Amino acid sequence: MGASVDGSVASGTRTPAPARALRGLLPVLGAHRGMAVRTFGAALGGQVALVVLVTLAAHGVGAAVVDGAAPDAGTVGALLGLVLLRSLATWREMDLSHDLAYRVLAELRVRVFDGLARSAPARIAGRRSGDLASAALGDVEALEFFYAHAVAQLLASGAVFATGAAVLGFVDPWLLGAVLPAAGLLVLGPLLDGRGRAARGARTREAAAALSAETVETVDGLRELLAFGALDRRRARLRAYGRRLGDAQRAEHTWEAGAAAVRDLLVVAAVVGVVAAAAHTLSGPWAPAAMALALGCLAPVADSAAALGQAGGLRAAAARVGAAIGARAGAPATGRPVPLPDGPLGLRLRGVRFDYGGTDVLAGVDLVVRPGETVALVGASGAGKSTVAHLLARFWDPGDGVVEIVGDHAVDVRHLADTDLRRAVAVVGQDAPLFHGTLAENLRIAAPDAPDERVREVAELCGIGHLVSGLAVGERGATLSGGQRARVALGRALLAEPRVLVLDETTANLDAAGEADLAEALAAAPGAETRTTVLIAHRPSTIRRADRIAVLDGGRVVQTGIWEALTGEDGPFRTLLTRTEP
Repeated sequence: MGASVDGSVASGTRTPAPARALRGLLPVLGAHRGMAVRTFGAALGGQVALVVLVTLAAHGVGAAVVDGAAPDAGTVGALLGLVLLRSLATWREMDLSHDLAYRVLAELRVRVFDGLARSAPARIAGRRSGDLASAALGDVEALEFFYAHAVAQLLASGAVFATGAAVLGFVDPWLLGAVLPAAGLLVLGPLLDGRGRAARGARTREAAAALSAETVETVDGLRELLAFGALDRRRARLRAYGRRLGDAQRAEHTWEAGAAAVRDLLVVAAVVGVVAAAAHTLSGPWAPAAMALALGCLAPVADSAAALGQAGGLRAAAARVGAAIGARAGAPATGRPVPLPDGPLGLRLRGVRFDYGGTDVLAGVDLVVRPGETVALVGASGAGKSTVAHLLARFWDPGDGVVEIVGDHAVDVRHLADTDLRRAVAVVGQDAPLFHGTLAENLRIAAPDAPDERVREVAELCGIGHLVSGLAVGERGATLSGGQRARVALGRALLAEPRVLVLDETTANLDAAGEADLAEALAAAPGAETRTTVLIAHRPSTIRRADRIAVLDGGRVVQTGIWEALTGEDGPFRTLLTRTEP
């Protein structure tokens, strides 16, 4: 089996069930255990101070009204101390909880990126860049509330309510009987509505991701949209996506507003029940104190119920983040890497089969490329040429068969450390991405420590020497022509001095003169005499420069030979040339 287009087969990743998604992200707190404990302590201190403050204040007011006794200096001092303690604890809890949340989010972003990188290209194939950005940034950012507020608040509220309920039960079981049903319903509400909240949250996150993807594509394609007069239609499309997001957010917030009203009613009902119970069992200032204690215990429970409800809406974001973090590699790292052979390297594919979740693209490819040899791999569109390049780069592993690096001995690429493979084999595609920055920075991606002199030498070799001094490359190479981007991509690979170079339609955007220039650059680059090169091409001028030609058809190599031999006989190669000639 190979890889599906959406990555579900290749990566072996399943999106976590929404109900378990948030729980699955709790272990991230383990690395920040000390800060999490301090955050809980601050939240607990703030909530305890508030409950004691309102209870003591209610008792003082009750004493003043019923008995006509003004609070003594000790009571006033205690109240002022509790106000100060509550303020400091609240400030400390907010400071610690957000510090903790942002540290966790920073770690999650790295983990999401690592998951996407580990499973690329399988997991990102067919996905829009805006959607990926939403998962890497928006969904992670949405979890800030969960880590900053929900976790510590839930634990502290549980401890405060348990203690307050015990006190109420000790004073009078009827007081506890008035409080417990309301507390149970407060907690039960968000749990019973968990699926509904998750569904509403999922609609909001999906709408936000779709709008993000649409916006990124619109910005990327502004020139084309302006050139073809399509900008107004695109604006209308963006407005439609914006309305969809607004509708989803409105539905979610409306429901939350209704839930908040229900929570307030439950708290009021519980206080009324406490008043009724206290009227028969308590007298003097203790009655208002009991009411204040009940309210002080229930208020954090109501807040926790609100936090649970909001966290339930984050399940979709948590599921997307968890799926990205847990993505399996299409080509898992080996546990015991073996070293690369010394000297020039060749390639060997034996019985290689591969599919994208359906019909075989490669159905038993056998191919040998000797060290130092240049082989042109040709075939009709969709024959699997780029798939061979991806397997050589080990973006995926074959379903069956073996891909080997061959020197004085053969090594299965699955047994190589990733760094060794990347250092030995470079793949340059037709659409190699460039990044915002200088041209020199783009060239140094594969060789970050390359000296300036070497960078200039490679740039001159590839015909872009006049551009290398300080030229800013726009995002995705927007300031360069297609031919210049191809030269930068080749220069990037040559700067790394690989022993095996795979060129996947690299010169497709060049004219004949530019193609000839890059062919000369390849021949003049250091190590050219020992470097093994695989040319994936369709132009006869490119193909005939190879030492040997391999024709891919029907998932197999059906013909090999030199140019003169293959063009002098009837067969798949001559048929292919006839189709590609203008």
